Formats: sequence, C-alpha cells, structure tokens
Amino acid sequence: MTLVTQQLLLPERLSDPGPARAVLVGASPGLWLVDTTAYRAHADRHAPGTLDAQELARAAEFVRAADRDSYVCAHVALRRLLGAYLGLAPREVAVERAPCAHCDEPHGRPVLPGGALHFSLSHCTGISLLAFATAPVGVDVEEVVPLRTIAELSDVLHPREAAELAVLPAAERPPAFTRVWTRKEAYLKGLGVGLSENPAADYVGSGPVPAGLPGWTLTDVLVPDGHCAAVALRTP
Repeated sequence: MTLVTQQLLLPERLSDPGPARAVLVGASPGLWLVDTTAYRAHADRHAPGTLDAQELARAAEFVRAADRDSYVCAHVALRRLLGAYLGLAPREVAVERAPCAHCDEPHGRPVLPGGALHFSLSHCTGISLLAFATAPVGVDVEEVVPLRTIAELSDVLHPREAAELAVLPAAERPPAFTRVWTRKEAYLKGLGVGLSENPAADYVGSGPVPAGLPGWTLTDVLVPDGHCAAVALRTP
C-alpha cells in the first residue's frame, strides 16, 4: 500500500486556520505535502509572525536562496499545521528538543511538550513532506539518486538490499535505491536516533512493499515524479 498526502498546500491554504482544528483520523498519520514554488510567497509573508527567533536566524544563515525558501516554507507550514491540530496560534506552539538518544542532552529531535502529538518533517529541493500522528512518527522525502552515485552510498544498504539492487537493470536501480533510503531514514527519524545509527543494520527492502520492522509500520508515500518518500509509524 502507498499512502497519499491528505492535501496539497497552496498559497491560500492555512492563511487562517480559524477555530476549527485539523483532526487525525484512526491510526494513520496525517500527511501534508508542500510545494515550495506555490507556497513561497505565502511563507515569506507569514514567516516574521510565525517562526520563532531561532528559526528566523537559521533561515538567514542559508547562502542559496533555494535552500532558504525550502526551509522557510517547511517550517512555516509546520507551525501553521501544528497550530491547526492543537487549536493554537502558530507562534504560540512550543517546540522543544527531546533528549539525545546517546547522551541525554536536550539536542534530540524536535518534539511537543507532553507528547500528545508527534510530528516529523523532511524537505528536499522543491517540496517538503510533513507527518503528524498520535504515536512516534518519522518521514523522509528525497529526489531520486543518480545512478552514478549509488556505488558511493553502498555502505548504507543491508546485505540483502545490496543483493536485490545488484540484480536489477541499471535503469531501475536509482528509484529502488531511493525507496530503500527513504524507508530507512523515516524509520530512524521515528526512533529519534537519525543517522547516528547505522542505516545498514535494518532490512527495509527495495521492492514495491517495505519489509516489516518489529513495532513499526513502514509505508511508501505517493509524491511527485522524480522523488520517493516513506513514513514510519510506531505501532502498539
């Protein structure tokens, strides 16, 4: 099964969430896709009153305009969506850092106090993907990796995944590799450890259906051509 994003964020969306809250239905995560080109003007207009001081400072550090636009669009959308889910003004949403998985210092993944709502954010050139859930969740979106770079990244693959890719025709390897990578990163982000853990340790599979992982549901997400995406949701 491939999950579809609930809604495409256009400039006119989320300009004022009003009193109504976005609602998570059932056990599936809420998925939102941001088109940077369509959302950029809206995000720039709302950034000063939406992002906190640290986010504004981070945005100002980007040298490339495309990187800055991607960051601002993603984080404005994140705060406005969090506000809609929580019934708060976007600037009132308190985002803090979880303890690091390795040293317990507060520089882990961004979280909300109390853990009533979990979220994850990923962005690449042109688009961002956001996930919201009532359980720990991780999401990743990537542009399809060029064939020439796959050999350089072989150390991120589980031996079974490497064997699967080796028998594919050359034209099929880039999307297969990128499927593997987004599944791995979504899972590691859901765990809260990110790339501090060895991505080759777990087998997620390169085929059309992700492999099962104990305690997690791993699902591919439908995104624009030239990209792959996945979401990982912790299950009871």
